[in-house]
Amino acid sequence: MRQVHLRCSPLVGLAFWLSLLTGCAGGVFGTVGPDYVPPDSPAAASWHAPLHNRPVAHEGSSQRLSTWWAQFNDAALDELIAAAQAQSSTLAQTAATIERARADAIAAGVAASPGLDGIASFNRSAFTLGGPLALRTQSQLGVQSRWEIDLFGALARERESRQATLESKVALWHDARVSLAAEVANAYVNLRHCQIQVVQAEAELRSRGETARITAAAGRAGMQSESAVALAQSSAAEAAGTLAQRRAQCDISVKGLVALTAMNEPALRALLEKSMQGVANLSEPAARLPEPAMFRIDALPARVIAQRPDIAAAERQLAAASAEIGSAEAARYPRLTLSGSITPTRIAIGNAPALSLTTWSIGPSLEVPLFDGGRRSANVEAVRAQYAAAESAYRSRVRNAVREVEEALVRLASAADRETESKAAARGYRANLAAAQSMLRVGLGSALELEEARRPSLLADAALAALAKERLAAWIALYRAVGGGWEPDAPIASR
Repeated sequence: MRQVHLRCSPLVGLAFWLSLLTGCAGGVFGTVGPDYVPPDSPAAASWHAPLHNRPVAHEGSSQRLSTWWAQFNDAALDELIAAAQAQSSTLAQTAATIERARADAIAAGVAASPGLDGIASFNRSAFTLGGPLALRTQSQLGVQSRWEIDLFGALARERESRQATLESKVALWHDARVSLAAEVANAYVNLRHCQIQVVQAEAELRSRGETARITAAAGRAGMQSESAVALAQSSAAEAAGTLAQRRAQCDISVKGLVALTAMNEPALRALLEKSMQGVANLSEPAARLPEPAMFRIDALPARVIAQRPDIAAAERQLAAASAEIGSAEAARYPRLTLSGSITPTRIAIGNAPALSLTTWSIGPSLEVPLFDGGRRSANVEAVRAQYAAAESAYRSRVRNAVREVEEALVRLASAADRETESKAAARGYRANLAAAQSMLRVGLGSALELEEARRPSLLADAALAALAKERLAAWIALYRAVGGGWEPDAPIASR
């Protein structure tokens, strides 16, 4: 077997130095295209909506926000959110997009490195030159390599783009997780409020039923008119219908939570029932709802906006669009590729001694754009337009985030403004009910007057429960508006 000895040529030395140069972040002769600079957030200097008292709980800290749901002190809510996030198809699909983006980022990261492929072949054939049939056997075992030298940063810009896209997908996964948690919390609060309404409707039905019974007895004694008896009975029937409607709404809410969490309905109902053991009576209906710890947000929106994963995703998409400009610009410049191969071959014909030989090749290939009718220039303008669109989308998302925070603060302020009056009204109606009960005990009042005094008190309790639900919904909206509890380095769950 003949051996071939390769001597180092100037081309091999050039390749060595190019390998050192391309190990840098950019191209050999520089990196074309704009260097990305994150835009300033177009946000106001302070919140315009009022913040009542602004007690401290997380102070805009993502770490503290991550445990925000635990501040509701509701084990059922914690379990429902965890179950929903474990089974969400939306999160699973978003996680799949992350894996695809990660694969693209890995491919772009190694694009500037030499590629090496192995080649192996075996072939056996028969031929004749007018004489006996001869057998020919040929086997090859070799390697070939191709390496693109990043002269003007095309590959570097591609790496930037793919990495920014990956980071954007990760942020979108966190955004979906925050949205899902808020959706589950809203559904849970709606269910608890519905259960309060059922208890209130049952009390309303008992009161109206007692009124109908007393009025019917008085009618039989000739002390009430037939119209009064009919009106009392209609009122009781209406209350029964309202109770049935409330119960149906609660069943629908339970089934909605089943769909969100993928829990089986009996287990979910058992969880809800267990968490309601020892709940206070109707005098404090808000005790059936979660009670979140109050928290404040920073006076400056910039830090709050930075906590939103959708804003982070939009900013990373903007970075990817910026890198695409450089990639398109680099396509207008020459491209250099080094390729080489070495292939040892063994050939045997009939019974003759086998022949061994080795072939090799190495050399550069330079591609220089000469004329394309303006196609490359048009591509650059297209990606610049994409960058402008991404920047507009980013700024619009930031403005929308500020609006959502402001709206949530307004809703919180509105609930706080009405809470004092609503509690005062409820206390007054309860005092009136207590007075009617006292009058009945001493014989100066009637059972009919007592029930007439009870119903305004029930309505006042219902208004307090509705206000508590509205306040909770505003807190959940604010949680969502400030980005919820997310950490960029949190593990991505997938199924």
